[in-house]
Amino acid sequence: MMPLTRLRIRGMLIHAVLFIVLGFWMVPQIYMLSIGLRTPAQAFDAELFTWPVTFDNFVTVIRDNPLGAIFLNSLIITVATVVIVVAVSSLFAFACAILRLKGSIFLYTTLLTTLMVPLASMVLPLAILLQNFGWVNTYIGLILPYAALGVPFAMVILKSFMEDAPRELFEAARVDGCNAWQTYWHVALPLVRPALVFVTIWQFIVTWNEFFLALIVLTKSEMKTLTIVPMQYSGLYMANPGALFAILTLIALPLILLYVLVQRAFVRGLLAGAVKG
Repeated sequence: MMPLTRLRIRGMLIHAVLFIVLGFWMVPQIYMLSIGLRTPAQAFDAELFTWPVTFDNFVTVIRDNPLGAIFLNSLIITVATVVIVVAVSSLFAFACAILRLKGSIFLYTTLLTTLMVPLASMVLPLAILLQNFGWVNTYIGLILPYAALGVPFAMVILKSFMEDAPRELFEAARVDGCNAWQTYWHVALPLVRPALVFVTIWQFIVTWNEFFLALIVLTKSEMKTLTIVPMQYSGLYMANPGALFAILTLIALPLILLYVLVQRAFVRGLLAGAVKG
C-alpha cells in the first residue's frame, strides 16, 4: 500500500506542477482575449481582467473586413500547402529510405542545406521570380513557396521514421507482388502514420501563421490572408489595440480548436519521433 500511496502523491504533484505551468502559458492568451474585450479607455490598463467587457472590437473587426473571404483565402492556401508537403515529402522519404534510388542521398543532402538559408535572404529573388511568372496576388504564388520551404523539414521527419521501420515488411510486400506504389500506399504510409499526423499539424500551424511572404505576395485586399489584417489596426500614429487583439484572437482560435481536437495524435507523433535512432 505504501508504494501505491507514494505513486498517487507523486502523480498529484506532477499534475499540480503541470497546472501551474499551464497557468503561466495561458496568461498571454487570456490577456489577448481580455484586451479584445476592453473599451478604448481600458485598453492600456495593466490588470489581467477589467470590467465592463464589450464586444465592440469584435464587431468592428467583422464589420471592417470580409472575414469570410479572408478566412477562405487562408484555408485554401494552408490546406493546399499541407497536401503538397505531405505528399512530396512522404514520396521522397520513401524513395530515400526504402527504395534507395540512385542519387537520392545527394538530393536529400541538397535539400537539407536549404534549412540553413534564412527566409529574409530569399524574399527579393522570390518576389522577382513570382512577378515574372505572373503569380503575384494568386494562390499558387504562396502555395508553391510555402510547400518548397516545408518539404525539407517534413522529409527529415518521415525519412527517419521509414528508416526505422522493419525492412522485413517491405520485403514481404515485394514477395507478395506489390509494386513500389502499392508498397508505399499500403505499407509505408500506415507505418509512419504518427509522423504524418505530426507533419500535417505542424505544417498547418506554420502556414496559417506565416506573415512575411503573404505581405510581399498578396497586395490586393481581396486576396489577403488573416495574418495581414492586424496591420491596419497598428501603426506609429494610429493604433486600435482593442481591435488588434480582437483580430489576433480570431486568428488564433482555429489553431487552438485544431490542437484541442488532435492533441493526442500530435503528442504521440512527437514522442515517437523523440526515440527514433
